[in-house]
Amino acid sequence: MGQLQQQLRRQQRIDELCGAAVRALTGEVELHIRAQGLYRGHRRIPLHAPHLTTGPDDDDLVGRRGVADAMALRWRHSDRALHREGCPTAPIQRLVFELLEQLRVESLVPDHLPGVARNLSVRFAAWSRGFHRAGLSDTALGILLYTVAQMCWSRLNACPVLEDTEDFIEATRAGIAPLIGHDLAALKRHREDQAAYAVAALSIARTVDALIRDARETRHDDADEQPDDEDAQAAFKRLLDFDEADDKVIASVTTGRSKVFEQADVGYRVFTRQYDVEVEAARLVRPALLRELRERLDARVREQGVNIVRLARRLAILFAEPERDDWLFGEDEGHIDGRRLSQLVASPAEKRVFRRERMQLRPHTVVGLLIDCSGSMKAHVESVAVLIDVFGRALCQAGIGVEILGFTTGAWNGGRAQRDWMANGRPPHAGRLNEVSYTVYKAAETSWRRARPAIAAMLKADLFREGVDGEAVDWACRRMTAHETSRRVLMVVSDGCPMDTATGLANDPFYLDNHLKEVVARRERQGDVAIFGLGVGLDLSPYYSRCLALDLSQGLDNRVFTEIMTLLARPRVGVR
Repeated sequence: MGQLQQQLRRQQRIDELCGAAVRALTGEVELHIRAQGLYRGHRRIPLHAPHLTTGPDDDDLVGRRGVADAMALRWRHSDRALHREGCPTAPIQRLVFELLEQLRVESLVPDHLPGVARNLSVRFAAWSRGFHRAGLSDTALGILLYTVAQMCWSRLNACPVLEDTEDFIEATRAGIAPLIGHDLAALKRHREDQAAYAVAALSIARTVDALIRDARETRHDDADEQPDDEDAQAAFKRLLDFDEADDKVIASVTTGRSKVFEQADVGYRVFTRQYDVEVEAARLVRPALLRELRERLDARVREQGVNIVRLARRLAILFAEPERDDWLFGEDEGHIDGRRLSQLVASPAEKRVFRRERMQLRPHTVVGLLIDCSGSMKAHVESVAVLIDVFGRALCQAGIGVEILGFTTGAWNGGRAQRDWMANGRPPHAGRLNEVSYTVYKAAETSWRRARPAIAAMLKADLFREGVDGEAVDWACRRMTAHETSRRVLMVVSDGCPMDTATGLANDPFYLDNHLKEVVARRERQGDVAIFGLGVGLDLSPYYSRCLALDLSQGLDNRVFTEIMTLLARPRVGVR
């Protein structure tokens, strides 16, 4: 197993262990950790405290466990409604208020859980050192906020401030102590009473905000120092991510039972395949328009700033498998090399008469990217096209076979298939009543250079109609099993349920829905293709046992692709 695979699986394992710790401390069975964030079911629970922010590559177990313990204590001891009611809106005030509420709950660790107290202390100290070493405490704004954090943490936990920076903050500490000393004592006194504590916390937040405003007014003509303070404030805002909605929900697909599907003797049916087509994407768009769309897509890709070379290297490691490349001769151990036996007779002390297999790591994988080209995906078409273009290019650079496919229907509301059904007297148990259209943007055997223009055809949104997902997954799997390779991966990119109006009216609303579940379950039992779901702002877990909900509204970055690779590294059997 490659180093990257081990790292991704270690991160996943840490998330699982931290989630178990959160559930044990809170007694709330629906809480879990995903991508280092706290979730209750599919609802993300935002925790705005800078020392709870970790990077995607942070796999320090004690530090991550400290973050998990802090999350659990916040859930257990903080009334969210009361906190939201008293929380100020001004950025600096909110920053301080959010931090103080988190420090309050962390100070309420029971005496019989000394390990939790140690984890919290280690995490806060690590964040403090990282903040200081990053230079964020070098400005007037940074050192003021850092000093307040150290003073409040020290008072609440009856511990000295961090020794590493004690001398550094001493002057600032002495200057603000008379201004917030009374409120500091109130924090300690009311730490078990959230409402009373909030009064003192808000007072400290306003004092800090006023000090910062006064400092800015004093230095408003100093052009050299002002930008530094603005940079520090921006860094704090990024840590807290105030723009994220507190009640943001990852929606899940709406699913249910289909009596028509369950009661049919032959299961899923298709009224007619006469009008079904499979077409190359480049043929759907005029050459001049295709060139224009390709230029537009290239511009969007450049805006994202994703390191494609690094991504390709990581993908090559992720999918690599050992294979024998050649033999190493003249070895001290291994298989006896018959050609060197005479050397052993001539020189009995000679030991280098063995040969060993030389192993190389190579990716023997085909990855299929299947895009839902239904009408609702029009709103996400540019972001999805960028995602597919970047990921597909990186896979090709990694030496991995790539198929990029799409599916939609040839018409809205049934088209010719529905008209034939009506002309035949509307027989019962009609099954699928639309003409499916499969699009090949890139075949596995086509080079990236040749396929590159066709990828841009995805931006022609008027080709998007309705979607029959189950048949599309089956079609993509059949294409992938035609390739002789040791591993086949299909990633379905979708933003909703299967939907075809004509089929739904003639059968029932969940007919196509239930067929998709049946296809995915059957293919997973067969095991020849590993199927993953990428939900565009949607949780696809009712259909795919291994899935990831993507938020593409803020653009793409390296973290999005790290999350996708973490998903791909998950074992075929086990908890997602």
